[in-house]
Amino acid sequence: METRRVWYLGFGVVLLLLAAILVILNAHIGWFVAFMLLLVAIAIHDVTQKSHTLLRTFPVLGHIRYILEFFRPEIRQYFIADDKSERPYDRETRTVIYQRSKNVDDTQAFGTDRDMTQTGYEWVSHSLAPKRGDEVAQRILVGGPDCRQPYDASRLNISAMSFGSLSPNALMALNKGAKEGGFYHNTGEGGLSSYHMQGGDICLQIGTGYFGVRDEQKGTFSEDEFVAKAQKREIKMIEIKLSQGAKPAHGGMLPAGKITPEIAEIRGVPMGADVISPPSHSAFDGPSGLCHFVARLRELSGGKPIGFKLAIGARSQFLSICKAMVATGIQPDFITIDGSEGGTGAAPMEYANHLGMPLDDALSFAHQALTGFGLRKDIRLIASGRVATGFDMVRKLAIGADMCNAARAMMMSVGCIQSRQCNKNTCPVGVATTNPRLYKMLDVEDKAQRVRNYHHNTIRSFRSIVGAMGMDNPSQLHGYQIYRRVGPGLVKSYEEIYPPIPAGCLLDEDSVPSDWLRIWRRANPDQFGDINFAA
Repeated sequence: METRRVWYLGFGVVLLLLAAILVILNAHIGWFVAFMLLLVAIAIHDVTQKSHTLLRTFPVLGHIRYILEFFRPEIRQYFIADDKSERPYDRETRTVIYQRSKNVDDTQAFGTDRDMTQTGYEWVSHSLAPKRGDEVAQRILVGGPDCRQPYDASRLNISAMSFGSLSPNALMALNKGAKEGGFYHNTGEGGLSSYHMQGGDICLQIGTGYFGVRDEQKGTFSEDEFVAKAQKREIKMIEIKLSQGAKPAHGGMLPAGKITPEIAEIRGVPMGADVISPPSHSAFDGPSGLCHFVARLRELSGGKPIGFKLAIGARSQFLSICKAMVATGIQPDFITIDGSEGGTGAAPMEYANHLGMPLDDALSFAHQALTGFGLRKDIRLIASGRVATGFDMVRKLAIGADMCNAARAMMMSVGCIQSRQCNKNTCPVGVATTNPRLYKMLDVEDKAQRVRNYHHNTIRSFRSIVGAMGMDNPSQLHGYQIYRRVGPGLVKSYEEIYPPIPAGCLLDEDSVPSDWLRIWRRANPDQFGDINFAA
C-alpha cells in the first residue's frame, strides 16, 4: 500500500508540474499564482475534512477518482460496453428505437451477429403461407359485457408515467404523439395534468393516494372529483393501481418542500405538508371489495372500461381476486400485469432487484389463472415491462397478453439516453426532470412526431412478424409458436415452458391441477391474506 501511495503521489506531482509549466508558458504570472493558491486551498480542505478518507490520504489527487466515478456510466456506455451487454436496454435495442422514432432505415446488413447457440436465444416459427403485414389486425376492443363505452385500443400504448416523474414537455410530446398515432397514454398515479391533455386518448390511473380524485381534507377517494375527471371525452379507460413492478407494496412520500402550487392543484393536496402514498387502498378492503369498487367506478364513469394494474407477488392472492370475480359476478374489463423488471422512476435497490415476479412468469400465471376460472374471454390482459420491439410484443402476446404498454421505450422515443438520472432531477435531455432549464430544451412538436413514428414503425414490425407466422389476427398467437434455447442442444417452446391448464379447472377443487391445489386452497375471496405465505 505504501508503494502504491508513493506512485500515486509521484504521478500527482508530475501532473501538477506539467500544469504549472503550461500555465507559465501560456498565461500571466498572476494566473499561475491563482492556480497554485487554488490547489493549496483544495489540499488544505482535503486534509482537514473527515468525511472522505481517500481525500485525506491523497489530497487534490483523490478528486480524480470521484470525477471518473461520476462519468463512469457515460464512459462505459460509449467506450466499453458492446451492443448487447448494457442493461436494462442494450445499445442494439436503443438504436432501433431511435431509428424508428426518427423514421430512418432500421434494417441490418450482413446477417445477425447474435450467437444462436447461446442459452436464452429465442425465435418464432414462420409459415410457408404468410400474410402481408397490412392484412394483420392492429387494434383490439377493450370492454366486457357490463361496459357501455368499449374502447378500440392499439396493441401498443404508453405506460403509466406521472407528471413530476416526467417533465411537462415530455408529457406533452407523448400525448401529442398518442393523438397523431391513435393510441392511449396512461397518466400514472400523480393525477391528470394539463400536460396529459393534448388531444390524445387517456387511461386515467388511480393510485393509493387518489391524486386528482381525492378529498383534499381527508385524503380519501372522492366520487365527485372522480366523476369530474372520468367523464371527460379524452378519458377512454380507468386503471386502479394496486402495485407496480419496480417497487411493489412500497408506497411513497412527496416532501412538502417539493410541492408547488401546480402539483398541489393537480394532485388535490394541500401546500406545506408531506403527501403520503400508502402501500394499499382505503376505498376497498380485500378482493371482493376490489370487485365492487370496479363496478362503482364503471357506473360513475358512464360505463367506461375499468381495470386494475398489479405486480404479482403471492400467487394465492391473485387467485383470491379470481375467486372474488366468480363470487360477485363482477369482472374488470382489463388487467395490467407489471413485471418486476419494469419501472421508470426511483426504487430501492432491493425492491428493483428482488421483489415481484418477472413479467413473462407473471403474465403466463395470470393468463392461466383467468382461463382456469373461466374468466379469460371478457378480460383483456396488458403486458407492461421492458417492451420495445415488435418481437417483444409477439412474445408477450404468445404468453398470454392481448396488448402491451411501454414506458422506457416511449421515453427513448422522446430523447431519453438511459443516463439513469431519473431520480435526481438532473436528466440531461429534459425527459425525467422538473428543472425548467433542462426540460425547456425539449422541443414538444419534434418529439411528438418521434413518438408517433416509433409507435407506427414498431406496430408495423409487429404486424409483419405476425403475418410471417401465417396469421392475420394477433389473438391467434400461442406459446407453441415461439421457441427458446434452454441449454446446450435443448430447445423448448413457450407452451412447454409455461404449460396450459384446462379451461374452467379452477372453479371446483376436485378439478384443480395438483401443482395449483396448494395456492388455490389459500385463496380467499374476502381477504388477501398473509403475504408471508409467499406461494
